Amino acid sequence: MGLPLGVIAIILIALAFDFSNGFHDAANSIATVVSTRVLSPRLAVIWAAFFNFAAFVVFPVHHVAKTIAKGTVDPSVVTPSLVLAALIAAVVWNLVTWWLGLPTSSSHALIGGFVGAALVAHGPTAVIAGGVVKIALFIVISPVLGLVLGFLSMLAVMWIFHRSTPRTVDLLFRRLQLASAAAFSLGHGSNDAQKTAGIITALLYSTGHLTGEFHMPFWVVLASYGAISLGTLSGGWRIVKTMGMSITRLQPVGGFCAETAGALSLFAASAAGIPVSTTHTITGSIVGVGVSSTQRLSAVKWGVAGRIVWAWFLTMPIAALISAAAWYVAHALGMR
Repeated sequence: MGLPLGVIAIILIALAFDFSNGFHDAANSIATVVSTRVLSPRLAVIWAAFFNFAAFVVFPVHHVAKTIAKGTVDPSVVTPSLVLAALIAAVVWNLVTWWLGLPTSSSHALIGGFVGAALVAHGPTAVIAGGVVKIALFIVISPVLGLVLGFLSMLAVMWIFHRSTPRTVDLLFRRLQLASAAAFSLGHGSNDAQKTAGIITALLYSTGHLTGEFHMPFWVVLASYGAISLGTLSGGWRIVKTMGMSITRLQPVGGFCAETAGALSLFAASAAGIPVSTTHTITGSIVGVGVSSTQRLSAVKWGVAGRIVWAWFLTMPIAALISAAAWYVAHALGMR
């Protein structure tokens, strides 16, 4: 059975969001490896995009997608207009924060949009409160986890290599940072591409084009991972500057520790089916590395970090408001 043009159009918008997610979050994958000059910006985005796409081969593709499709909004109330409103909100927020150079969460924008549209369309009973609260808690938990892991990994590396010369350490970690950047990009692709796959799958179930137990067609997986990879390949240079240079100064060893800490956090979250923000995770890791490497809180530019954190907490409510407005417009135009 072929898909109606309306459903195809919403799927294309979902993939446009996925592209903007990769574009917006390219900074997460490449900022450290670019700021340490291990790779040029062009090679860095190619490296990150490849591993974004390869993630569907390495990790299961359904844990996070299932949470998005069935764990935040009651699947029985999902309609094309609701999905469309959520996607519009997420794309608008991505573009605004990219323009401002703020590394915010595409994931939380999508979830906030999904919840906001459901609230105005069907009321509080349409929202699965436990799932939304768990995701919201990780706005705090994921950067703290990244910070702790980044701090500890940097301490461990400094202890292990304290007798080595700076040149030896620099040469070694320039090579190792290629592996840590690849690992972080795998985690990014695994967690973030599943969010778009989940929203498309929710749309297909709501329109009767999928039935039975939760599953994702292979074409949805390929399209979602492909779109985020193409977005990463395009790069979000404004945010790269904020992430790689404005929070703290990194050397290759620090870049390795930040990316490794971020990758471990993302692997754990994806395995648990928790849609977290790669932005929150890597920012926390960079801060942890900055404090650990210098033993000084002043190594972190807290004014920049504070501006970023404010944007994190505003993401879900603002996306919800944009989505609510978009749903009212779609409803007024007769879309169901």
